[in-house]
Amino acid sequence: MTDTMTGAGMPALFSAKAYSAAVEWIARRAEALVIPLAALIVGMALFSLFIVLVGKSPILLYQTMWRGGFGSWFSVQNSLSRAAPLLLAALCVALPARLGLVVIGGEGAIVLGGVAAAAAGTALIWIGAVGALRHYRAVNETISSLLMAYIAIALMNQLVEGPLRDPASLNKPSTQPLADIYRIGNIPGMDVHWGLVVGVVACTLSWLLIEKTRWGFAARIAGGNVRAAQVQGLAVGPLIVGFTALAGGFAGLAGMLEVAAVQGSANASLSAGYGYTGILVAFLARHNPLAIIPFAILLGGIDASGGLIQRRMDLPDATVLVLQGMIFIVILFSETLYGRFKAFNPDLWKRPDLVKGAA
Repeated sequence: MTDTMTGAGMPALFSAKAYSAAVEWIARRAEALVIPLAALIVGMALFSLFIVLVGKSPILLYQTMWRGGFGSWFSVQNSLSRAAPLLLAALCVALPARLGLVVIGGEGAIVLGGVAAAAAGTALIWIGAVGALRHYRAVNETISSLLMAYIAIALMNQLVEGPLRDPASLNKPSTQPLADIYRIGNIPGMDVHWGLVVGVVACTLSWLLIEKTRWGFAARIAGGNVRAAQVQGLAVGPLIVGFTALAGGFAGLAGMLEVAAVQGSANASLSAGYGYTGILVAFLARHNPLAIIPFAILLGGIDASGGLIQRRMDLPDATVLVLQGMIFIVILFSETLYGRFKAFNPDLWKRPDLVKGAA
C-alpha cells in the first residue's frame, strides 16, 4: 500500500497519469502558439536583412517601432485605437476559415459598413453573398470575396463622390459629417474609442460560438470534411451562408466604428487596408477568436509606429507594410509545418513507428 502512495498521500499511479495527461494537453496546444511566434520572429529577421540592404539599422528600427507603438501611454492608446478595427476585420477571415473557407475580401465590407455608418446589414449581405456563391454555385470564395472587395470600394467612391457627397468637402470628397449625437465617444480615462471594447466582446462571443455551441461544432466538422458533414445530415449550406454573413457583419461594424468614432464622415480614407491587415492577424491567431486579441494589438502597434519611423529614420511610411508582407509569407510557409514535430504530437511519443517524417 505504501509503495503506491506519494508523500502527500496521493496514489502515485494517479499522479503519474495526471502529470502525463497535463504534459500531453500542453504539448498539443503549444504547437498553435510556438509555430506562429517562430514565424513572426523569422519574418522580422528577414525584414532586418531588408533594412540592412537599404542602409539602415534594424536595431534602431525596432527600437523606434517599439517607441511608436508601445513606448508611452500615448503610443499605447494609439495602438489600441488601431487594433479596434483589426479585431473585427480578423473575425471576417477567422469565422469562415473554421468552415474551411478562405475569405480575404473584408476590406470591401469595411468600406460599405463605413458608408452605411451604422447600417452594417449592407456588409452582412455583401460577404454573405460570397458564402452563397460558394455553396450554391461552387464559386471559389477567395476569388469572389476579393473581386467583390474591388466592387465595394468602387461603389463607395461613387457614392461619396456622387449622391452622398457633402458640397462643403472640396479637396477631399466626403459624406455629410455625423451629428455629435450619433458619434461614438471614448472609454472613460482613455483616448481610445469604445470600438476596442466592441471588438474584444465580438472576439469573445465568436469563441463561445465556435467552441461551445452546436453550430460551432457543426462548423468545425464541415470545415474538416464537407462530405462527412453532409453524410451526418448537417445543413452545410446554411452554415456557410450564416458564418460568412456574420463575418461580413463584423467587418461592416469595423467600418461603421471608423466613421462614427474616428473620422466622423465616410471618405476614401475608409480603404486604409484594415481588411488586409486583418488577414494577417487571423492567420497569426490560427483563426482562434481569442488569440486574435493580442495579435491585433501587436499589429496595431506596428501600424501606429509607421509615422515615427518615417520621421526618425527617413523611411517611407509604408515600411511597416513591407514587414507585414514578409511576416505573412513566412506564416503561409509555416502552415506546412503543423503535425511534423514530435514534440507537439503525443501520439508519436507512444508509437515510435510513426516518427518517420516527423522532426
